[in-house]
Amino acid sequence: MSEIVIATGNRGKLAEFQEMLAPLNMTVRPQSDFNTGNVEETGLTFVENAILKARHASRISGLPAIADDSGLEVDYLKGAPGIYSARFAGEDASDSDNIEKLLNEMKGVPAEKRTARFQCVLVFLRHADDPTPLICQGSWDGHILEETRGDNGFGYDPAFFVPETQCASAELKPEQKNQLSHRAKALKLLMAALNKKGRL
Repeated sequence: MSEIVIATGNRGKLAEFQEMLAPLNMTVRPQSDFNTGNVEETGLTFVENAILKARHASRISGLPAIADDSGLEVDYLKGAPGIYSARFAGEDASDSDNIEKLLNEMKGVPAEKRTARFQCVLVFLRHADDPTPLICQGSWDGHILEETRGDNGFGYDPAFFVPETQCASAELKPEQKNQLSHRAKALKLLMAALNKKGRL
């Protein structure tokens, strides 16, 4: 396997994948290389959406595919925004729109009730009709800040406090985040599974 397609249109996610997959000396191609748009995420779980995205990217590109579906679960909000993280504030919401809505909904909530975690499900398909996708999941615990901090990362990173580093995710350098994050954890599991099955 010398080439793989990443099923995302999110530049932040793509940059993280390229950085983390660099040691494999594999050509990592975004699905935009194949003039494919994002597939509609009609699943009700991260797993369902990741499989939908992987099949779509693999079918269009003819390459093995990795797809990620990830989001933020806030305990006080009963797991929201969850699978709707990217569109929490509406279909065309920006990262700042979503963060603003989150912080408004968490206004006045005491520190001990602001627990949250990022979840990431990664799916690998050998081809579009692969009946046995590899599925790996990683989570990253923290809590929701009262105001944003930092300029790095994307999504909810400025609002997510990381206890082990005592700073917001958006205050971490990319190489730090790529060691600690939910996506890093899921990708390490995926690479170990691929190696074990001789797919790399």
